[in-house]
Amino acid sequence: MAFLGILCLLIVATTLAGHFAHRMGIPAVIGEILVGIVLGPAILNWVHLTTMVQTFSDIGVVVLMFIGGLESNLALLRKYLRPAIVVAIIGVIFPVVIMGVASRLFQFSWFESLFIGVIFSATSVSISVEVLKEFKALDTKEGATILGAAVADDIIGVILLSIMISMMGHQSGVSQTNLGVVLLEQVAFFIGVFIVIKWVAPYLMRLSDHLLMAASPTIVAIIICLAMAWLADLVGLSGAIGAFFAGVAIAQTDYQHVVDVSIEPVGYTMFIPLFFVSVGLNMTFKGFWEALPFIAVMTVLGVLTKLLGCGLGAKLNGFSGSSNYLVGAGMISRGEMALITAQIGFSAHLLSGDYYSDVILVIILVTMIAPFVLKDAIHRAPHATRTPKSVEEN
Repeated sequence: MAFLGILCLLIVATTLAGHFAHRMGIPAVIGEILVGIVLGPAILNWVHLTTMVQTFSDIGVVVLMFIGGLESNLALLRKYLRPAIVVAIIGVIFPVVIMGVASRLFQFSWFESLFIGVIFSATSVSISVEVLKEFKALDTKEGATILGAAVADDIIGVILLSIMISMMGHQSGVSQTNLGVVLLEQVAFFIGVFIVIKWVAPYLMRLSDHLLMAASPTIVAIIICLAMAWLADLVGLSGAIGAFFAGVAIAQTDYQHVVDVSIEPVGYTMFIPLFFVSVGLNMTFKGFWEALPFIAVMTVLGVLTKLLGCGLGAKLNGFSGSSNYLVGAGMISRGEMALITAQIGFSAHLLSGDYYSDVILVIILVTMIAPFVLKDAIHRAPHATRTPKSVEEN
């Protein structure tokens, strides 16, 4: 029953924090992350990342990305697939190389340095999706490029992590899987995604009309979402990726608006705020001052490598200056993907426990900075707040 009290406290706190963040012109997610920092181990130590809080947080990521998929324009995603892949590749190379070399200068081994680069190659688009939605810039060419690049980024990151674990040869906490099998499973997953979008989801949604249950279309949509999130997790991808494509699948049916209107209140009442709170709950200030030079340098590089790398990728594909900035800013956030990568690598002995907390702190700081940079980028690219009609007609 103690969890109910914690849940009540967090909902009250995130609601107030989101309200005052909006009043001050700050993205609401920043207020929600600050709730986790203030109430968590970093300051007051009232709330901890228990199994229940983590579970609600995981559901929050899935629901958020499902909503992101629901509100995405498939025509835009197809149109900007090529720039998304280029953005993802360059956006992985920059942090792996630059942050890897920087880690080496802080006396990390070459292997640990490379792994730190891999951690920061991951992009967590969940927070970017929330900010883009808040400022109505999700359904734009920049939003589509960010979403597509984040998916490609996730796949590349999983491949790099799998290679490093295979090189390490350890099995502590992580099962050793043949990389070729992992890649085949992921290819099969994306073939399955195509089948779901094209045939399965439309059939199941039509079938939902015949179910004698209240809100049956929403129930069936949630089943599709959870199933695809589970399958994505099963093949080594983030469950958020599966949830996103489930949302895209439902968006291609006649039930998109009904499901969107039904699922948003559920997500934003409880689950999604708890995801952002959990980011703050991961933060502690233990050993902060001793590690401050490393934390400061890596935080700056964590922001710049994605901002410049992904911005360069957008520029190579003919995007304008303000659009380059927006795409780069949308890829800065690391969030749960980097946290998961760090945890898996730590379990596989790719990173020493002495530096694990410092790396986690850098991830959280970069994640907190990201919404501010993204908000500034959106304001500098006012055309990104609406979908070009020419694209919609295509």
